[in-house]
Amino acid sequence: MNKTQFIEAVADTSDLPKEAAGRAVDACIRVISKELKRGRSVTLTGFGTFEVRKRKARVGRNPKTGEKINIKASKTPAFRAGKGFKDHIN
Repeated sequence: MNKTQFIEAVADTSDLPKEAAGRAVDACIRVISKELKRGRSVTLTGFGTFEVRKRKARVGRNPKTGEKINIKASKTPAFRAGKGFKDHIN
């Protein structure tokens, strides 16, 4: 399912016009992104938690040449599914 299909599904499920559903989906994405950028997590009870995970600097290897390379420390967004969501899927 791509974003357009997702917006259509939200519109159908919520009885909103597609334009309003699209604005709502975009607003949700912006709020989650803004909070993660601030270093905060977003927990949606029954669904899951969006968070930022820190990755330590490490030495990697170029798979083509075998040469060692230094990989900088970084932050990456992550999602941890909640129990209710996991139970619904199973």
